[in-house]
Amino acid sequence: MTQWIGFLGDAYPWIRALHIISVIAWMAGLLYLPRLFVYHAEAAPGSDKSETFKVMERRLLRGIMNPAMIASLIFGLLLFVHGGLWAEAWMHAKFALLALLFWSHMAMARWRRLFAADRNTRSRDFYRLVNEAPTLLMVGIVLLAVVRPF
Repeated sequence: MTQWIGFLGDAYPWIRALHIISVIAWMAGLLYLPRLFVYHAEAAPGSDKSETFKVMERRLLRGIMNPAMIASLIFGLLLFVHGGLWAEAWMHAKFALLALLFWSHMAMARWRRLFAADRNTRSRDFYRLVNEAPTLLMVGIVLLAVVRPF
């Protein structure tokens, strides 16, 4: 019989698994959407290629990234409250990086809307650079959560 683990009880491993799954799905979108923007920035506005990218970007953001972000937040908050990690310094640093990750998501949603309206003004090189940010944030977040350096 599984031992009682805080207020989540037997659900704890399921909540943790769902958190990991949703983070993986969210990160996949955060890594792929800017890559779509790189190619979309090279396409002529109104072209078939541009219209195809608009559909792909909208479906990725609305169908995968937004639900995965919300699920990550819900399951992560459950784990946070369960773990009682309010006073841990590494957790404060992790929250700062998470805030930047959420900001990245919102920025990508705004850029998608600009592409949808054929009003993108940024270059493919800008989106190539932006594509690196989620990876760097993910590395920092994982290191803080696993190593707990302070």
